[in-house]
Amino acid sequence: MIKILVIDDDRMNCELIQSVFTRHGYQVLTATSGIEGLTIFRQHAPRVTILDLRMPEMDGLTVLKEIRAYDPHAPVIILGGGATEEQENQARGLRVTDFIRKGLSLDVLVECVNRVVQLPARSVSALPGAADSAAVADTGETILVVDDEPLVRDLLVQFLSLRGYRALGVKDGAEALSMVEQAPPDLILLDLIMPGMDGAEVLRQLRQREYTGGVIIITGSHDEDRLDEAWVMGPQEVIGKPVDLEQLLTSIQLVLVCREC
Repeated sequence: MIKILVIDDDRMNCELIQSVFTRHGYQVLTATSGIEGLTIFRQHAPRVTILDLRMPEMDGLTVLKEIRAYDPHAPVIILGGGATEEQENQARGLRVTDFIRKGLSLDVLVECVNRVVQLPARSVSALPGAADSAAVADTGETILVVDDEPLVRDLLVQFLSLRGYRALGVKDGAEALSMVEQAPPDLILLDLIMPGMDGAEVLRQLRQREYTGGVIIITGSHDEDRLDEAWVMGPQEVIGKPVDLEQLLTSIQLVLVCREC
């Protein structure tokens, strides 16, 4: 059975599209956030992805960029209700398969998907984003991602691995400190708000243990006292959630270059 993935923050839209395509004989997977959608995409390799452009936290363009990093040829159909001309152009620049405005008949979407699935399929294992990922130049630098949210942690590890870093993920401060003792990474991406030992305490203990690598704090908190407490420990950067992946990559490159200097 052909798999379709629907990524839309509106659960009702997901259920409606799922109902329609199930009646047409497709297996439909749904996700109500970009991070969840990317996880399902990597696990199930859908034949077609239907992607909402406007979503909170991680919008459709960011999701499309990550899909392209993993699989440059995966068919993606954008649902673009309220999209600007610039957003449409960006989507087309990322080789979107089709761009359908919300509000059109679902028959149009069904026809579009039917047309796409009739094209020759390429297995994920044969795509540069998957099988050739090992061919990405290894930077030789290790990055440890410390975040108690599995979806965020997995996304960041995948994102960094595809760019040549040796990325590892742990769920809490205790695991992070244990890994640093065994083999100190070149850089740590450290969530500020975690149960048990928060990011500020992890950073404090790293300083006590004379960890010399870089540290970038990632946080969705607006707690100024906690942020001030973290800054005192001397991280190289603080980046807010939802994470802009391109901004994060730039910050990582700068931190690693400055560390070498």
